[in-house]
Parts: sequence; C-alpha cells; structure tokens
Amino acid sequence: MSRRHILFDCEGAALVGTLDEGSETTALLIVTGGNEVRAGAWNGQAQFAARIAAAGYPVLRFDRRGVGDSEGVNATFTGSAADIAAAITALREAAPQVTRVIGMGNCDGATALVLAGGANCDGLVLSNPWVIEGDGEEEAAPAPPAAVRAHYLRRLRDPRAILRLLKGGVAFGQLFASLRSALRPAPPPSTLAQSFAVQLKAFKGPATILLAGRDRTAQVFEAGWDKSDPRLRRCAEATHSYVESQDWLETQVLEALRG
Repeated sequence: MSRRHILFDCEGAALVGTLDEGSETTALLIVTGGNEVRAGAWNGQAQFAARIAAAGYPVLRFDRRGVGDSEGVNATFTGSAADIAAAITALREAAPQVTRVIGMGNCDGATALVLAGGANCDGLVLSNPWVIEGDGEEEAAPAPPAAVRAHYLRRLRDPRAILRLLKGGVAFGQLFASLRSALRPAPPPSTLAQSFAVQLKAFKGPATILLAGRDRTAQVFEAGWDKSDPRLRRCAEATHSYVESQDWLETQVLEALRG
C-alpha cells in the first residue's frame, strides 16, 4: 500500500487530500465531521484508511475549505456539497480504475453526504449522523429518554452499581433528575432530522447507518428513527470514533465496499 497527497480545486480554493492507493475498482471517500482534519483524532482516520487500503480499496481523505491544509472559507457541513463533489472528481482522476465510490462520514460528515443528495456517490456509510440543531457540539443536546432508560437498566443489572447505591455512593439529587428525564416523552424530530430523512429517502443507492451504542449523537439519532430500518447496524459498546471497535467498523465498511 502506498500513500500520496493530492491537490485539487473547489470553486477557486486549493484543497488537500490524502490518497491511500489500492487496485480495486471501488473506492472509499471519507468525509470528516466537525472541523476535524483529514487525519482524524489521534490520527485515527489515517490509520483506518490504511486498513481499508490494505484490503485493496483506494481511500481518499480530504480537508474541506477552511479546514486543515485547505484554502478558502469554512462553510461548515451544511455548505460542503461542492467540497465533496470536488473530492470525488479528484479521486476518480487520481485512481482512474475506480468505477464506484462509497462515501463514508461520521457525525456531521454523514449528514453532509446526505444533505448533498448523496454527492453522486454510489453508496453511503453513515456513522452516528448528526441531527441536532445547533453548532455541532455533542454536549448541546441532552440524552434522549430512551437512552437514559437503557442506561439505568444496565446499571440495575450490575451488582457493583447496586452495592454503590446501597452504600450511599450515589448523588440522589442527580439520580432523581435523571429518572425524571427518563420519563419524558421523546421530543419531535428536529428540522435537520426531517431534512436528513427526506434526502436519504431520495437517495437511490445502498446505504448503511452505523450507530455507536455509547455515543450521544447516535442515541439522539436513533431516538427519532425507525428502529426496524434494515440499514441500521449497532455496536453496543462503541464510542463516537469506534476507538475500541475498529474491527467491527472495518467489517461494516468492507461489506459496503464489496457491495
């Protein structure tokens, strides 16, 4: 596997991408979330790209305008459709054998792909989609009632948690506040969630939705989504970036690439 950097244009701004090369005709395009650079937190996306490329699939990561090494003004995930389109063009030029592109995004990277109508990708892998109104900060939204209930059901099955409660090691004020929130009705879907659902319904290619069980963003998304959707894949113990679940994540992505 070899890795090289590429430069490409997006509406007059120079964007920087990193291509992990592979011989397969299906490629993976990774769209980062938030203002994260293409390497990802603790170089996690770079390492993940290397794993996928080792299986033979080209992988392109890139910095959108105004982020990392790329020029231009940061239009956030809602204004990144042109960046994604330019990255796909650059990917096809850099790896001319590619006939099929799977777009993958985590958090608002997933939402960016959907709001762009799939961005001319042949398939989508959407991880922990961001459907919370606001500036993209995970802490901005409380845990949905269903997630709170699930948390306490897990605690009730843990003998150590019961012992801690009996010994007075629990702040009862915080406990009662959490229990009250668990009884709240689920809030209506946000405007962003509704737009996500409409755009994804219009997308004609295959899509996989990955949800990390311990991630607040995923919990908020799942609370407003059809639980029987066959496109859902859940990893109960995973956190937002799947640090402890890389093998599971790789399996899901390779399945989408193999089509």
